[in-house]
Amino acid sequence: MTAATGCDLAGARAAAVAAWEALATSDVPVVRVGTATCGRSAGALETLKTLREATDALGVACRFVEVGCLGPCYAEPLVTVQMPGGATVCFATVDKAGARKVASYLAGGELPGRLVLATTGDMRLPDVPDLMETPMMRGQVRRVLRNCGDIDPADIGHALARGAYAGLERALTLDADERLAELDRAGLRGRGGAGFPVSRKWRFCREAPGDARYVVCNADEGDPGAFMNRALLEGDPHSVLEGMLIAGLAIGASEGYVYCRAEYPLALERLDVAIRQAAELGLLGSDALGPGRPFRVRVKEGAGAFVCGEETALIASLEGRRGMPRPRPPFPAVSGLWGRPTVINNVETLASVGLIFRNGAAWFAEHGTASSKGTKTFALVGNVRRPGLVEVPLGTTLRQMIFEIGGGVSGKHGFKAVQTGGPSGGCLPESQLDIPVDYESLQAAGTIMGSGGIVVMDERTCMVDFARYFLDFAVDESCGKCGPCRLGTWQLLRVLEDITQGNGTIEDIGLLEELGRNVARGSLCGLGTSAPNPVLSTLRHFREEYVAHVERQTCPALACRDYIAYQIDGEACTGCTVCAGLCPVEGISGTRKGLHEINLAVCTQCGVCSSSCAFDAVKTVQRVDLEPAR
Repeated sequence: MTAATGCDLAGARAAAVAAWEALATSDVPVVRVGTATCGRSAGALETLKTLREATDALGVACRFVEVGCLGPCYAEPLVTVQMPGGATVCFATVDKAGARKVASYLAGGELPGRLVLATTGDMRLPDVPDLMETPMMRGQVRRVLRNCGDIDPADIGHALARGAYAGLERALTLDADERLAELDRAGLRGRGGAGFPVSRKWRFCREAPGDARYVVCNADEGDPGAFMNRALLEGDPHSVLEGMLIAGLAIGASEGYVYCRAEYPLALERLDVAIRQAAELGLLGSDALGPGRPFRVRVKEGAGAFVCGEETALIASLEGRRGMPRPRPPFPAVSGLWGRPTVINNVETLASVGLIFRNGAAWFAEHGTASSKGTKTFALVGNVRRPGLVEVPLGTTLRQMIFEIGGGVSGKHGFKAVQTGGPSGGCLPESQLDIPVDYESLQAAGTIMGSGGIVVMDERTCMVDFARYFLDFAVDESCGKCGPCRLGTWQLLRVLEDITQGNGTIEDIGLLEELGRNVARGSLCGLGTSAPNPVLSTLRHFREEYVAHVERQTCPALACRDYIAYQIDGEACTGCTVCAGLCPVEGISGTRKGLHEINLAVCTQCGVCSSSCAFDAVKTVQRVDLEPAR
């Protein structure tokens, strides 16, 4: 047994490395299929089933490995084939028909070149890059995500072979002060949004009086469009467990909890498997942190309340109470779960801890800025050509992420804005894209890092309606405990609805600013204090859109239904009658091969006519430009 732990970790790792090397030198093809949530939503399970059936039918012996999210979600389902000898081909958008082509290739047939995303080794093809040289991967530095898309998350041997729990082994050789000093030198800040130094939080907890302490992993990722924590739990759950073990060692805790929303069934499944495997190996249990020093991990499924991402609301939910925040201080590090000192960090933060202790603080701080060290994962989504999961050094600009890694704006429309930080964040125009993505720079620009969601918007997005959407979310998710949030966000939403529905006044713009500032100042927790950010930031950078709505009764983006109308272009219309047949209110008249006309009196602006026209004959126009005026 390893002297400092309750398991034979050295022996388990040696066996795992041997098995991993055998996989890397396999004499039959090794087929990795990304079956994380993003892959499954694109049909990866059907792809895997078809690959198995097709290779069996062709008599091809293969080893199949289900892996997590590699990152290029736009290219799912992803299938990576490692041929005997080590040469590898990464295939993209492999549907069932594509799976049969890949199986045929494995049987000695032609390489389906149209499916090839990247190659390595002897399989290098002209104009086909190595995976890490593809446009989306080239600007990334994969540290936290190093195993995602490569290892089987349900096999602890894969994690051990790639260095899992080596950071724990080193942490066990250090004394209490040395552990916190290592984190201090690394400069790790919480990746959940606030960016509080991890070493300080852990020190407060260790020094706080109490007969018991707890470690809590906050996996309650509630931002619309964000999926970084989910991807880590689905692709590399042992990295998170290792971080929790080190945290328990550093603060003197013997028990940890993972608070994960029930909407993440695959993450919960992979986490349960990882906990069981770690316990069977002795990494969790009665001697996990040394003889007589237990550490156990339990999972609590949350009901999906956004407010439970806030530490004190999360604690209330863990204790079986309604998830509502309480005033601070005392902070959870001093008085948390059941009134005892508690460290709460999110998934990515804890996954970074093991890497720091394994590779050293200097290694971690090689990337980043003076005040924001290391790398950060982001969910790049919205109107972008290559949406997906990315990991870049802190200090990378938004322009680099959107236009170099993400490939720029999708479709024919231009860039308009980007939102960082989810519902709590703000929106920035193109003039702000060259600021470095770090905690201080984003805050100075009127937004936040948040957990890492980045939503790209094109010219079709109405910024007033965008702010309304997130205020609607905040109203729904408010716990209602404090008046400024319960009443203030509701009133902000009512004003925004008036503006987007044609009932706003110029005075409403000033009211939004005043009310937004007061809600931010007076709310009890982070949900309320940050809820006005989408409104205040859009007013700051896109004020002219608000003015256009209330003064000119127009929506510059042609997005708000009450400001637009649809008109048929007589030169483009072929009289195919498709739009007339689909109109739910029978508001389109015209004969076959004759010009059609939309009856504005009954049109509901549903957009079916525009989306169904194959000839781009249905145009969206400002309603005030048409006669008779409304």
